Amino acid sequence: MALRNILIHPDPRLKKVATPVPSVNDDLRRLADDMLETMYDAPGIGLAAPQIAVMNRMLVMDCAKEDDATPEPMVLINPEVVWTSEEQNVYEEGCLSIPEQYAEVERPTEVEVTWTNLDGQAKRERFDGLWATCVQHEIDHLDGKLFIDYLKPLKRQMITRKMQKLKREMARG
Repeated sequence: MALRNILIHPDPRLKKVATPVPSVNDDLRRLADDMLETMYDAPGIGLAAPQIAVMNRMLVMDCAKEDDATPEPMVLINPEVVWTSEEQNVYEEGCLSIPEQYAEVERPTEVEVTWTNLDGQAKRERFDGLWATCVQHEIDHLDGKLFIDYLKPLKRQMITRKMQKLKREMARG
């Protein structure tokens, strides 16, 4: 397992639509391990492959956040939302590619998602609460969409400018 570098917005790769994964193999399993290690290290509750410059439709997540909670890592390959509730929920979202910036985003309260797991099996599950928000946020990454794309233009521009400044500071060391 290896920690991967997380791309910071603005980066054109974060705005690209990821490519479907043709098959599950050992390279993909190693990538999943790297992604989980990177996500936990960050620390975060979700990470999409494009965030580490891998343009595949794959994400990892674990929303078991309480200190005494047993980790519940999930790897979703080619995930797709197949149903959404009419009821909406607002969560304050953040993103590992937009560090230390948070904003309220409204999304469906519940979603049903299909995906392939690391054993190549088709899965289908209904998510609610934080899990629903997280899976929608990460699938958005696979479609080249960031949580700030839901914000009003002025707030989005303000966050983008902060990220540009952060990237300049990081480049200087």
